[in-house]
Amino acid sequence: MANTSLRQLADFPETRDKIVENIEVFSDHEYYGITIRFTDKTALAFALETAVFAFPVLSDWADGNETILKKYKSIRSHIQRS
Repeated sequence: MANTSLRQLADFPETRDKIVENIEVFSDHEYYGITIRFTDKTALAFALETAVFAFPVLSDWADGNETILKKYKSIRSHIQRS
């Protein structure tokens, strides 16, 4: 069976064995993020960007069951980085 997972793994070896002091989650209309602060006064921050994906499908429901007529190319929102 083929692996179709979209999972991506990111490793941050510089943070191994550090002691977490606190974790902050930011959420407002312009910025989403997570910051992990360590006791040695370093921090690992994640700036998060929201995105919208649409997967258009044209279907026929004439007999009460869905029959897919066409799957269109997915549509993705574009994120403006400053």
